[in-house]
Amino acid sequence: MTAISSTGLTQQIQAAAQQKLAGQPKNGTDFGDQLQQALYQVASAQSQSSRTAQAFETGDETDVTKVMLARERASLAFEATLQIRNKLLSAYKDIVSMPV
Repeated sequence: MTAISSTGLTQQIQAAAQQKLAGQPKNGTDFGDQLQQALYQVASAQSQSSRTAQAFETGDETDVTKVMLARERASLAFEATLQIRNKLLSAYKDIVSMPV
């Protein structure tokens, strides 16, 4: 599993948006596909965090640092997703309120 940083997620979505605006999807993927992939990565980080925490609770995992890092990765990825959603919603509202 790859680690997800908030800046990496933001850059990934910005690149997808720029490709969509340019009308040239990279490698046959479009904005929706890249957004879906980014959301899948966030969900994957959250499930990894849950599995790691459960392993710690049952005694299978003894490294508390690994558990905390997994939780923090999932938390940061989710927070980045919320911030991106808020920016997209704000942009949508601005576009809708523009006079034609």
